[in-house]
Amino acid sequence: MSRADHGPADTTSPTPRTTPTPRTTPRTPTTRTTTPAAPTVRSSPPHLLWTLGLLRSELTVTLRRWRTLALLGVLAAVPVVVGIAVRIETGDSGGAGGSGGGAAGPAFMAQITNNGLFLVFTALAATLPFFLPMAVGVVAGDTVAGEAGSGTLRYLLVAPAGRTRLLLAKYATLAAFCLLATLVVAVSALATGALLFPLGDLTTISGTRISFTDGLLRALLIALVVAASLLGVAALGLFVSTLGTSGTAAMATTVGLLTTVQIVDQIPQLHAIQPYLFSHYWLSFADLMREPVYWDEIQRDLGLQALYVAVFGSAAWARFTTRDITT
Repeated sequence: MSRADHGPADTTSPTPRTTPTPRTTPRTPTTRTTTPAAPTVRSSPPHLLWTLGLLRSELTVTLRRWRTLALLGVLAAVPVVVGIAVRIETGDSGGAGGSGGGAAGPAFMAQITNNGLFLVFTALAATLPFFLPMAVGVVAGDTVAGEAGSGTLRYLLVAPAGRTRLLLAKYATLAAFCLLATLVVAVSALATGALLFPLGDLTTISGTRISFTDGLLRALLIALVVAASLLGVAALGLFVSTLGTSGTAAMATTVGLLTTVQIVDQIPQLHAIQPYLFSHYWLSFADLMREPVYWDEIQRDLGLQALYVAVFGSAAWARFTTRDITT
């Protein structure tokens, strides 16, 4: 068979197979949105101004309570009653000095008619064994337990201050109340003494004469020592307040402990433990009216109060920071 039988020869060269070019669709530029990273919150302590604001809030709440105002009113009335009583009954009380014990009150009282400034010392000596510590115990007992019972403590703990800082603010408030209560007694006594009795140079327990200005400075120093003597009661009351949720029970417990300590301090058979009771050296402030000043018992008093603050303050912190606040 010839080639012609097969038809015309295909002279066309085979078309080379080309790979189809992929279709390129223009890509729409997409805007890449990046979510900004959340700012890193550093666990730094609250600002000093916020802490001062917390302290101011605690002071405001404490001083606006009717119970606190009533206690301050009673404290202010005590020097007035004593001054009027001495004015009416000007008999001599006897006694010529004391060494930080019970003789301090009568020794000061005997001098009130000669100089009204002595009413300050007499009023502090009369209120320190019971009225002043009772007022501090009532306020301290209600500090934590009262707010826990009313349900406001949980809202305070939501704030970023933390429990330790909140507890310190509460104790600083108690310390401020100790000073305020003492100054209320002193100022009321000074005003009453100036109205009812003469003022001028005064005679110390040691028999030396000092100027009226020097007497005022000593009266201020005595007020500061008395306020510092109440810090142990404040720490004890704060610890009791962290144990429960009833402010009334905490106040009653604190005042009950205070009364018990006062009774124990008067029992001669318990003389071995009496130097360790927070009330044992309270009336040692009378030594500031000596010339020269006797500092031994005053230093023991301040050291003992510091010990009570350290012990019961630590116990209050340990309890408050581990307590489950459910109310």
